[in-house]
Amino acid sequence: MALLSGKVALVTGGGRGIGQAIALALAEAGAAVAITGRDAARLAVVQAELAAAGHTALALPGDVTDSAAVNQAFAAARAALGPIDILVNNAGITASVKFAEMDDATWEQIMRVNVSGPFFCCRAAVPDMIARKWGRIINIASRAGLVGMPFSSAYSASKHALVGLTRSLALELTRYGITANALCPGWVETDMVRDTVANIREKTGRSDAEARASILALSGQQRIIPPEAVAAEVVRLASPAGDGVNGEAIVIS
Repeated sequence: MALLSGKVALVTGGGRGIGQAIALALAEAGAAVAITGRDAARLAVVQAELAAAGHTALALPGDVTDSAAVNQAFAAARAALGPIDILVNNAGITASVKFAEMDDATWEQIMRVNVSGPFFCCRAAVPDMIARKWGRIINIASRAGLVGMPFSSAYSASKHALVGLTRSLALELTRYGITANALCPGWVETDMVRDTVANIREKTGRSDAEARASILALSGQQRIIPPEAVAAEVVRLASPAGDGVNGEAIVIS
């Protein structure tokens, strides 16, 4: 029997990159998977790929910064698949800005997506988890949420907040059989990294290889990791192997 047979998972930011890899890995492990995100076209592509592979999948376009939209998405997932057993808060944004040049709108949008979005989703998922005395909350944070990152003060602050939220939920919800953990990847091969590399290339005239080397040197990381490495850890935490892991911030680098 598949590890997650009979479980229902919801993955935010499931239309590309890490979220897409997580949705596929959870489905392959036997879970029915709902994916959310703002890009309806991308969600439809991922849903079609999952369905073609014989998996149960549901695409729910929406914005995690809108609490009413989040509640609607969870209601739709519950009606179609059942209550959410596994919540993966993956949706996130960043911006490379000098701190002194950070404007209000950029700061607030990053906080809204990276902190308020997971809060809204956890609030929507937790009551059903409490009722069933089982649940897995897995928040995709970042190594920047543990050690900081220059030119990314808002992003780093938001991921520190997400780690703090995770640890608080772990303490409060453990008596209901619910675990909450944060994954803290370093640089992952995603559109976000490719955009960062392009930005460095355009501003400095460096080659792609030189730009990639510079971000790895800044973080002390040896290589840019594939999204599948993060997805594999999500499956581990959601499976029986993760039963004893709670309140952790796990670095993947």
